[in-house]
Amino acid sequence: MKRLALFALLTPLPLAAQDGAGEFDYYVLSLSWSPSWCATEGRTRDAAQCAPGRRVGFVVHGLWPQHERGWPDWCETRQRDPSRRESRAMEDIMGSAGLAWYQWQKHGRCSGLSGTDYYQATREAAESVGIPPVLRLLPRDVRVEAAMVEDAFLDVNPGLTRDGITVTCDEGRLDEVRICLTRDLQPRACAPDVRRDCRARMLIEAPG
Repeated sequence: MKRLALFALLTPLPLAAQDGAGEFDYYVLSLSWSPSWCATEGRTRDAAQCAPGRRVGFVVHGLWPQHERGWPDWCETRQRDPSRRESRAMEDIMGSAGLAWYQWQKHGRCSGLSGTDYYQATREAAESVGIPPVLRLLPRDVRVEAAMVEDAFLDVNPGLTRDGITVTCDEGRLDEVRICLTRDLQPRACAPDVRRDCRARMLIEAPG
């Protein structure tokens, strides 16, 4: 018995399984409300999207592979990384090449796609979602419930359902709108761990 106990102590524990590239169930497209980020972080970084007169509304935060419960990140992959030129080309929808590259490293490598194809999927996902004009052209700051933001998206995206979209807030401001998509980038319901709307009235600052 003592020998067995000693053997157990000396036997190394198995390593935790690592998320495999391409092993996921669906995507979350995360759209970040730029005025909120600019108010809390972006202007201190002198970010281009926060420059006066730019009037940037939603930008793509990322396209995130998800499990039905939880999500993979920082996966190892044999697929090719995107080039610097390809990352810079994502600035028009993501705000910066740095964010595009970070999202590829943390989330894109889990998609099983190459860097080029992951960026293309991100762009296609973003283009598949209509941005409500009432938000895109917001003339002044407003304070609303998350359900009103959802309603605005549902009005201009007939394929979306209420359980396929969630609205988050941070420090009382609109933070992100997250939309769940199949691996083929079609609308689907979000898993319960993603479906967590902001519970308080939140400030939506008009693009400046």
